[in-house]
This record gives sequence, structure tokens and C-alpha cells, in this order.
Amino acid sequence: MDVFEAVASRYSCRAFLPRPIPETTIRDIIERASRAPSAGNIQPWRIYAIAGERVEALKALLAPRMNELPKGEGGDYRIFPDGIEEEYRARRFAVGELLYKSIEVPRADKPARYRQYARNFQFFGAPVGIFFALEKSFGVAQWADIGGLLQTVMLLARGYGLHTCPQQAWVSWHRTLRAFLDLPDHLIIYSGMAVGYADEAAPINGWRSPREPLQVYATFTGFTSE
Repeated sequence: MDVFEAVASRYSCRAFLPRPIPETTIRDIIERASRAPSAGNIQPWRIYAIAGERVEALKALLAPRMNELPKGEGGDYRIFPDGIEEEYRARRFAVGELLYKSIEVPRADKPARYRQYARNFQFFGAPVGIFFALEKSFGVAQWADIGGLLQTVMLLARGYGLHTCPQQAWVSWHRTLRAFLDLPDHLIIYSGMAVGYADEAAPINGWRSPREPLQVYATFTGFTSE
């Protein structure tokens, strides 16, 4: 698979097959992904990959707490800002509608929507979970670095025929994750990620989030004609 196909075929997979993945595969993906760009070569990322019994233990730990704390434990950072501008809010709303439409859950059915959201914390059935952490003291450049690392991991996973789902939703369980992963106090979780083989028959995997046309977000000046 070339890089163009990897980019085009990547999507946030929300239903996985239980087929296990060898540790050597995940190690190779993460090691290769370390070539992602890093300002000053700081390489700010710290990575925690879990599988097998560890995945099941985390799922079992959180399952009974879903009703106790529907919104989790808060978070070390805000994923979306307050007062987000309408054009961005509209895109977020539209993609949510597409997701729930794919599984025939109407907007009025709040319990069903919450049950689907809670599947984040079951890794959507994926056999591997990866958590990406960085120093609390780091700034926007290092946050950009770790975002680049996530994208590189996701594209390399496609090279193995795997799919992924980046999951910033895990930030809402940051206290539980800190204890479970034995995360040092000076680090924070930036994102989780589910990794596995996609269940291609699952309706929730049958749609794709739309992207704005090029002219909406890009300008080009000074180029010569070919």
C-alpha cells in the first residue's frame, strides 16, 4: 500500500474484529512512527500500548462506572473551546449526525447515543489500545508534534492492513488512566487509540466524514503554470 492509498483509506473505525495483533507488529509501527517531525527533535511523546488481559482489565474497570459518571472525570485539557465559531460547530454537528444515522439512532434517543459513545471505552472491540502522553509543561509545538505522531501511527497501521480510531475521549477518564498505566505526575494523556482489523460489515464503518473543498481552506499564489 502506498502513502496515497493509506491516507485515502484511513478513517476512524468504530467496530473491530477480535482478531489479535502480534506485539512485533505494534512495536514496528510505533518505532517507525518515531520518524514523525519533532520541533528541535524533542520527541515529546510517551507511549503506552496494551493488549490481551490488560485491555480486558481496563474495559472491566470502566464498565460499571459508565452510569456512575456519565461524563467521566473531567479532563486535563479541553478538546473543544467554548464559543466555537459556527462553521466549525456545524461540521462537528454534521459528522455526529452521519455517525448516528449509520446505526439508525435518532437524535431524540439520548440513551442509545450515550451507549454508542461509551463504546469508546471498550476500544470499539479492538484488541489493542495505545495511549499517547506528554509532559504537562509542554506547549503548542510539542502538542503539534504528538498529533503528527498519531497520524503517522495511523498511516503505518494501514500498511499492515489495520485500522485505527484516535480517541481523545479517553481524556475524560484521566484519573483512572493515570492509576491504571502508572502514569507519572508530570505527564498527561493526550489521546488514546484503538487498533485492530475493521469489521467491514458493521454499518458504523460504512460512512466517511466529509471534507471541505480545497478552495475553502487553502490559497495558492506565485506558482508558475506547468
